[in-house]
Amino acid sequence: MKFKLQFFIIFLLLKSSTYAKPNILFLVVDDLRPSLQVYGDQNSYTPNINKLAAKSYLFTKAYAQQALCAPSRNSFLTSRRPDSLHLYDFYSYWRDVVGNFTTIPQFFKENGYHTYSIGKVFHPGASSNWSDDSPYSWSKKPYHPSTEKYTNAKVCVSSDGGLARNLICPIILEEQPQKILPDQQSLNAAIKYLEIQKNNSKPYFLAVGFHKPHIPFKFPSEYLTFHPLNKIKFPKNSFQPPLLPSVAWNPWTDLRKRDDIKKLNISFPFGRMPKNVTLKIIQSYHASLTYVDHLIGKLLEKVDKNTIIVLFGDHGWSMGEHGEFAKYSNFEVAAKVPLIIRVPKLNEGHIISHELVELVDLFPTLVHLSGLSSGMQTCPKDKTVKLCTEGKSLVPLMVSLAHGQAYEGKKAIFYQYPRPGTFPTQHPNSDKPTLHEIKIMGYSIKTKQFRYTMWTYFDNEKFTPNWKKVYATELYDHLFDPEEENNLAGKASLSNLENSLKTALIKGWRYI
Repeated sequence: MKFKLQFFIIFLLLKSSTYAKPNILFLVVDDLRPSLQVYGDQNSYTPNINKLAAKSYLFTKAYAQQALCAPSRNSFLTSRRPDSLHLYDFYSYWRDVVGNFTTIPQFFKENGYHTYSIGKVFHPGASSNWSDDSPYSWSKKPYHPSTEKYTNAKVCVSSDGGLARNLICPIILEEQPQKILPDQQSLNAAIKYLEIQKNNSKPYFLAVGFHKPHIPFKFPSEYLTFHPLNKIKFPKNSFQPPLLPSVAWNPWTDLRKRDDIKKLNISFPFGRMPKNVTLKIIQSYHASLTYVDHLIGKLLEKVDKNTIIVLFGDHGWSMGEHGEFAKYSNFEVAAKVPLIIRVPKLNEGHIISHELVELVDLFPTLVHLSGLSSGMQTCPKDKTVKLCTEGKSLVPLMVSLAHGQAYEGKKAIFYQYPRPGTFPTQHPNSDKPTLHEIKIMGYSIKTKQFRYTMWTYFDNEKFTPNWKKVYATELYDHLFDPEEENNLAGKASLSNLENSLKTALIKGWRYI
């Protein structure tokens, strides 16, 4: 009863006519895993994100629904899971193929907010109708930096002095096209927008998508000084787990296409990246992240106190763990993301949550925090509803944490990854299969202690798994094996546990 009263009081505050609607700053950082100082990463230097976290909620167990840009972004922006959107690649638009589902920015636009997108928010291309979902989601045409066109250009200096499309690409800014990088242009556009909004009576929803630390690792070279190579920590679990099924393996095909990695002639699909190169990759990831942290700090200086700030990654990124790199898997390092939420008037200090949360929870959470609605209905199973959620509002959890009260969150969360076959291939690309190539889906259930995955046959026309045709399974005990090195699936002594997790996975998120 005490909790309900406290929640009701806060809700009334948010709904009060004397309380201005909060602005919302929605920060999406591409390929950002929880490799931040505030999450305890020893390789990291992110002072500005630390400063934000000091007055925010920090969620230590937040997960994307698929470790790939377009499926993840469309999922959290609509609060629908990949199976509901029928999107596992980059090549379909949910409004055309499934339903006219409302997005987060569209909801706020329809409720009196001025909405604007800068940089990579939706994944550009077919998955957002080549328009970043305009005009549905945005009050004005989204902004994309002019230098995005040089993302994969030959602008990296090679060891022989020539220019190449390298993975590792520290640069001198004055030598780059237009003498500026995309994320710097996005920062400038965001600051300009905030200045204009000072004279606008409407509250705003500003979404800023930073590209780094997405590859290539192109960043001003001075950021390497924060990450000396001799200080970089090498991952302890750098070898392929002996009991890992081949279908679960991510052969990091995108890295192999970079000129500097090509020269290494690493055998496909299980060849090991040299240790010295792995260290440089880790160094470059963190230098890219420190660079983005600097930009985020500049942006936050312009944000007023009546602004809800959400900062998170669209999915994680492997840096040599299990011998893998990039995303494209169901490993923790690929699916787990940082999530930091600052809420004016609700908390003024650093509050940590260890409850399980998902990125599909963002939509109902922001609706609650805005005071525009008491909540959103859960999406019906067999009906097409424009506005609903397949997540759960985090506000009750946040309120209980702010008042030092216990709160039981989700018992489990769910994510998935597709494959074209049981063995890693380059053609079709087993990291990024197109819809018609998908034959197998790896469905994962993550509880507070375990991660269980079933790699099942998948019908890519009906968008359904065949739970009776299972190619491989994985089971990890995160209490004793947080780095997921020991696959326990199939052990007779754990059969009851495995059957229980299997039943819960097949029932799905609606029944947890």
